[in-house]
Amino acid sequence: MKAAQYTGNKGFSIVDGEKVSPKADEVCIQVGFAGICGTDMHIYHGVMDKRVSIPQTIGHEMSGTVAEVGEGVSDYAVGDRVVVRPLDYCDDCPACDAGHSHVCHNLKFMGVDTPGAFQSYWTVKARTLHRLPESVSLKQGALVEPLSVACHDVSRVGLKAGEKAVILGGGPIGQLIAAVAKSIGAEVMVSEVNSERLKFSRDLGVATVNPLEQDIEAVVKEWTAGKGADVVFEVSGVKAAVDTMTQIAAVRGRICMVAIHSQKPEVDLFQFFWKELELVGARVYEAKDFDQAIELISSKKISIDNFISSVAPLSQIGDIFSGIDSNPAGMKSLIDCGASE
Repeated sequence: MKAAQYTGNKGFSIVDGEKVSPKADEVCIQVGFAGICGTDMHIYHGVMDKRVSIPQTIGHEMSGTVAEVGEGVSDYAVGDRVVVRPLDYCDDCPACDAGHSHVCHNLKFMGVDTPGAFQSYWTVKARTLHRLPESVSLKQGALVEPLSVACHDVSRVGLKAGEKAVILGGGPIGQLIAAVAKSIGAEVMVSEVNSERLKFSRDLGVATVNPLEQDIEAVVKEWTAGKGADVVFEVSGVKAAVDTMTQIAAVRGRICMVAIHSQKPEVDLFQFFWKELELVGARVYEAKDFDQAIELISSKKISIDNFISSVAPLSQIGDIFSGIDSNPAGMKSLIDCGASE
C-alpha cells in the first residue's frame, strides 16, 4: 500500500505504508477519496509542526470501504461504504460524561494528532464510522466531514427558516454553511473579497457583498430593511470580520464564531450590551451532524458535486497542495487514494 507523508517545509513523500490489522473494536478501511481542508493547509505551512509528528500521514476528510473488521465489531462488515468522524475521545472526562465528546478534554484529532487518511488503508475505531447509503458516491462521501462542520455551526446558533444570515468568509466552510442554511429555509448573504468565490455563491443563488468595494453595513441594512442580520457566522478569521460581525447583527442577533484566529481578537463588547447580542462557539461536529450531512447529500437537498473542484491521484498530492497554496479560490480538492467507485 501507499501513503503520503508530510515531511515538513511544505513537503510530502510517497512511501510504502503498512496496512495495520484492526484490533478489537477497530476496522481497516480501504480509503477511496480524501479531501484537503484548511487544517491540512495549516500543517503544510508549518503552523502545526509542534503538534504533528513529522513525518506523518495526515488527512481526515475521507470516504472508503471496510476491508477488515476486528473482534467485537458487529455493526459493520467488509464491503460497507463508510466515512470517518475523526475524533478520538477519552470517554472519561467531564465533557465526555456530559455527552460532549467532540470537545473532550483529551481529544485527539485523527489526521493531525494521529495518522490520517492520505493512504491506501486506514485503521480506525469502529465507533468513528458512519455508513454511506448507495445514493451517495465515494467522491461525495469525502465531503461529508466538512459539510458536518457546517451542519454543526448552523445547529449551534439555532438558525431558523425565514431568518437572515450573513456569512463572513466565502471559503469552502462558509459556502457549505450557506448551503445548509438555505436547505432549512433561511435567507443568506456571503461576504467575500475573492471574485471567483463571489461567483460561486451567486451561482448557488446566494446574495453576496464584497466589503472591499461596498459598505457592508449599508448593504446588510438595506437587505434586512434596517433590522440587521438575525445570525452572523464569522468564518474568515480576520480582524476586519470581527469588527464587522457586531455592527451588522440585529438587536438580539446571534453570532457564531467558526474561524480559528491566530491571535486573540479584539471584540466590541459594548455592542453585546447595547444590542443584547449572543456569541456562540462552534468546534468540529457531533455524530448527529454527520447523520444530517449524509441525509442532505443523499436527498439532494444540497448539490454537493458543485463543491468538488478537482480530483488527483495520491502520487500528485504535493502538486495539489502547492496549487491550492498559489490559488486558494477553489472549493474542495480530492485525493484519489486508490479505491474505485
